Amino acid sequence: MSKSVVVLDYGFGNIRSAERALAHAGADVEITADYDKAMAADGLLVPGVGAFAACMAGLKAVRGEWIVGRRLAGGRPVMGICVGMQILFARGIEHGVETEGLDEWPGTVEPLRAPVVPHMGWNTVKPPADSRLFAGTDADARFYFVHSYAVRRWEMDEHNDRIRSPQVTWSTHGEPFVAAVENGPLWATQFHPEKSGEAGALLLRNWLDTF
Repeated sequence: MSKSVVVLDYGFGNIRSAERALAHAGADVEITADYDKAMAADGLLVPGVGAFAACMAGLKAVRGEWIVGRRLAGGRPVMGICVGMQILFARGIEHGVETEGLDEWPGTVEPLRAPVVPHMGWNTVKPPADSRLFAGTDADARFYFVHSYAVRRWEMDEHNDRIRSPQVTWSTHGEPFVAAVENGPLWATQFHPEKSGEAGALLLRNWLDTF
């Protein structure tokens, strides 16, 4: 039986390419901003392209912050991609303006410090050895990035024996930055798995296999 996935349509993101990639991975996909459908789906994908502040405004316009928060409170899978990952952090700073994010993780989305920005193209990543998201991928697998902002420091306290720490994957463009996070039902990637060929397709299948 195929898994149902809603791609949240809040006005931002490559929703059609995400829809095609998820369908190719075996999911029953619907693009919608409908609250009840987004809550009822097995998985929720939150895409994102453009400015942090604009994405947050679009998300709130469709009650997206409630959808994400309630799904996670119930242990229901959510995956963010690109700016859909960035808005899961506490805040974003663009052109000196700070915008509050969803604050699922502490941390700040800031301009990348690199000789060439935006970071556009294929790059390798360094996942944890026991990552479920990257299970089965080659060590030299490359993923497709398009971004000028990133989380440059992981700020969550990882010294809690009662709670498993999030698994953080890093990449480098001028400096190290967070490329992906796995945290219980909440997964996210800075890169675009839906545009990353077979390696990206494998990641989406790995996500679908968790629910």
